[in-house]
Amino acid sequence: MKPVTMKTTANPQRRRILITTAAIGTLAALPARAQTPLNIGIIGSGRVGGELGTSWARAGHTVMFSSLDIDQDRKLAASVGANARAGTTREAAAFGEVLLVSVPYGALPQLGKDLGALLKGKRVIDTCNPFPNRDGEIANWAREKGAGFASAELLPGARIVRAFNAIGFAKMGAAAQAAGPRIGMPIAGDDADAIAVTSRLVRDAGYEPVLVGGLAMGRHLMPGTPLAGEHTPEQLRKIAATLS
Repeated sequence: MKPVTMKTTANPQRRRILITTAAIGTLAALPARAQTPLNIGIIGSGRVGGELGTSWARAGHTVMFSSLDIDQDRKLAASVGANARAGTTREAAAFGEVLLVSVPYGALPQLGKDLGALLKGKRVIDTCNPFPNRDGEIANWAREKGAGFASAELLPGARIVRAFNAIGFAKMGAAAQAAGPRIGMPIAGDDADAIAVTSRLVRDAGYEPVLVGGLAMGRHLMPGTPLAGEHTPEQLRKIAATLS
C-alpha cells in the first residue's frame, strides 16, 4: 500500500491539526488486540476523576486513584474491582502512562511543584477549570492567559491535552453504556501522541473526541463558552470553526 502523503499548508496551526487528526485516525483503525490496556494515574479522584477512572477500569485499563483522602481512594478502588488501586499523588504520577489531573485550579501550582520530574514527558489529561470565586487570582490569570497555556506552565514538562472540561460530571459514568449516537467531547492539545491516546480514552469513556485545535483553543474548553454542554461531533466542529 502506498504511503499516505499530506499537503503542506502555510498555516502551522492548521497543519498541526491535520497531522494530529491523521494520528488519531491511525490509532482508531488499529485492531483492539493492538491497543493494549493502559496504566492511568488519577490525580484528584472526586466527581470527574472518580467517574472517569471507574469507566476506564471497566474498559480494561488499570487505574490508580489518588487524592487528599487515601482512605476514600481505597474504598473507591475496592468498589471498582480488580483493575483499580489507590495510592498517593506521587505514586499515581509514577504509575500512570497517562495521567488525569482533576483538581481545583488553585491546587495546580503546588501540584506541579510536588510532582516535579514525574510529570516530565507524561501525557496529562487536564480537566481543571479556573473559577475566580473558588480559585482566586490564579483563575483570573489563567483565563487571561488561556487555560491550556496556563496549565502547561503550571505543570512543566507535561504533554497537556485539555478534555472533559466542558461537560458536567453527572452523566460521565453512564456515557459508555448509553444507547444512541455519541455526544462529542471537545479536546485541545499540541502533542499528537498525547492527543491520540486521549482520544482513545475519550472513546472508552463513551464519548466521541473532537479535536478543536491546539492548547491555544483550551481557553474555550470550560463552562460558559460556546463549546460547553452536550453537542454532536458535527455541531462541535461547526462551533469551533467560528472561534479563534
